[in-house]
Amino acid sequence: MIHLNFLDLFQGVATLAAAEPKIMFGRIFLMLLGFLLIYLGAKKVLEPLLMIPMGLGMSSVNAGVMFLEGGKAGTLFVDPLVSSPVDVINVLQINWLQPIYTLTFSNGLIACLVFMGIGVLLDVGYVMARPFQSMFIALFAEMGTFAVFPLAIALGLTAPEAASVSTIGGADGPMVLFTSLILAKQLFVPITVVGYLYLGLTYGGYPYLIKWLVPKHIRGISMAADRGPSISRSQKLVFAVVACTLLCLLFPVAAPLFFSLFVGVAVRESGLESFTKLLSETVLYGATFFLGLTLGVLCEANTLLEPTVLKLLLLGMMALLISALGGLLGGYILYFVTGKKFNPIIGIAGVSCVPTTAKVVQKIATEANPSAIILPQALGANISGVITSAIIAGAFVSLLR
Repeated sequence: MIHLNFLDLFQGVATLAAAEPKIMFGRIFLMLLGFLLIYLGAKKVLEPLLMIPMGLGMSSVNAGVMFLEGGKAGTLFVDPLVSSPVDVINVLQINWLQPIYTLTFSNGLIACLVFMGIGVLLDVGYVMARPFQSMFIALFAEMGTFAVFPLAIALGLTAPEAASVSTIGGADGPMVLFTSLILAKQLFVPITVVGYLYLGLTYGGYPYLIKWLVPKHIRGISMAADRGPSISRSQKLVFAVVACTLLCLLFPVAAPLFFSLFVGVAVRESGLESFTKLLSETVLYGATFFLGLTLGVLCEANTLLEPTVLKLLLLGMMALLISALGGLLGGYILYFVTGKKFNPIIGIAGVSCVPTTAKVVQKIATEANPSAIILPQALGANISGVITSAIIAGAFVSLLR
């Protein structure tokens, strides 16, 4: 006769009851945090395409912990730390998300797929029309990367680990994923999760920062008259080809990301409409959805409740805050240099969360002045931010690998 009790039947509850208090409360907290991310994504306070699958994955993986072979607690979602070839084959046959993680996530492919889709959305003409202005803003908006790197070392991280977490300051998710995968594989999961979680929060947090630091009459400055020179498609294509080749030559370790970004730009400027639709819709949306879903299921309490993760949380938040302040500083410098004709909130767009930060500053400018147009300048800074963060990541990997 088989004897079953309540905990034998409902193993999620059993593992919760059997866990040490830190893990138990951590799992409960992460389930509730998942609910919050879903709510904020559905309300469009945070990016819904990323936050809804991430939140549901986070709540599900922390609820669905069970007893595996030998009484070890685990899930049937994904094992981010498996390394033995035999173990990899075994786990691919058991964990349902393992093929996606192993074949697209843990090797950086999903970051490259996202970059291809982003490349198709980028109009490099905005950068080419205002190269100095765009790159000036982008460099200031990397201030968080440069400030957090020595701070992370002072807090006990190694130089490669510090470089990986400091790239969060560029607000470029694929770059954070790619850099941490190469430089800090042991912290790859928490750094990537922290990075993407905070990237979502920039969507909701930066508007308040702007409104605190920039008066309404300055936020409403319109730059519609600054049209810049007209850039042809052939010029944009030449720029994409030359920039891609040059950057790959200088930083071969980041060549997959450079190639992925600029192949998207080349497809756009070549007028290949069928490929443009494929990359901008199917590839970008599919990769982003599975990126969010995989990040969510990586948020298992045992992984995230390590003491080092608290450092990563604080450093990631600090990096994004300092980068935003740096971008605004660069914007204010141009505001005074141009005789108060430049809208300084464009500086936030230098934080390269494409195209979120550019849309955020345009929305805030419109709230202050319904006729204000700053989106072309913001997109120029945004695209320059992507290129700058990729160059910095390439430099980190080249020097510290």
